[in-house]
Amino acid sequence: MDTRDKGNHTVRTAVGQTLSSVTDSTTVIVVRSPGADVEITCGGRPMVDAKAGASVDRVEADPGFADGSLLGKRYEDASSTIELLVTKGGTSSLAVDGQLLVVKSAKPLPASD
Repeated sequence: MDTRDKGNHTVRTAVGQTLSSVTDSTTVIVVRSPGADVEITCGGRPMVDAKAGASVDRVEADPGFADGSLLGKRYEDASSTIELLVTKGGTSSLAVDGQLLVVKSAKPLPASD
């Protein structure tokens, strides 16, 4: 079920862009960008540019997006078109266009003979 705010909060992300949550302390860096406008949320609320310098008033997270974001983990969507690296963890979950992101699994190392 898509429970995001129905306002238009889509942005064109760029690799290296830093985003901050308005619901908790989560901060991410964009590692892979889809090259299209997307809505990146944390706690069901749109994330903001961390380098904009404006102070952000905290808002309550949507209960459906409260599984947390883990420090140092990479999150991606199902089609691997966007990847975010969590640089500061928090209690809210990351999503793109209303779909929760999952922790990127590690690639297995080749066997050494």
